[in-house]
Amino acid sequence: MKTDDLVTMLATGAAPVERPAASRRFALAVGWGALGASLLMAVLLGVRDDLVQATALPMFWVKFAFVAALAAASVVAALRLSQPGVPLGGAPLGLAAPLLAIWALAGAVLLAAEPDQRSALVFGETWASCPLNITVLSAPVWATAMWAMKGLAPTRLRLAGAVSGLMAGAVGALVYTLHCPELAAPFLATWYVLGLLVPTAAGALLGPRLLRW
Repeated sequence: MKTDDLVTMLATGAAPVERPAASRRFALAVGWGALGASLLMAVLLGVRDDLVQATALPMFWVKFAFVAALAAASVVAALRLSQPGVPLGGAPLGLAAPLLAIWALAGAVLLAAEPDQRSALVFGETWASCPLNITVLSAPVWATAMWAMKGLAPTRLRLAGAVSGLMAGAVGALVYTLHCPELAAPFLATWYVLGLLVPTAAGALLGPRLLRW
């Protein structure tokens, strides 16, 4: 059999990986990655001293829900991209919805604020360190997410890498909420999103190389 014929046969015969196997693999990736991110946060940053008081504030839960929704949507998208022949379905909408919601909220907050208050709402007190901290905390999840994707059968490698990176960034940001004192929607819409973009870009850049099978 010629090599081209073998490749064609394998490509046309590709079937989706069993969903339970893929789900278990990503559950392991998220679990171990989140544990690694939590250990990193404990060593490098620590949990904020007023965490109990912060949980009484509605914006704490808005922040938490924003990154949790992104994490959940990115896991769904990653599961679909890890299996050949499985369409993305509503996954792009699921990824876009939390971003659009936080940007809309940020715009409403800025419009309602006095002009001299808007800069503080965007920059807060930790804008210079926030994206870096999210990137660092996403590193363990990035490694386990790429491992999970690599062990399955992705065919759209750049997109699969980007979504794996976004998943890592979202889980890292979720862990970071336990340290971060910032609650303003304009801050979250700017610096949290920037922190999410770094592992996403890294996944898109390295996906075709690391996920090749």
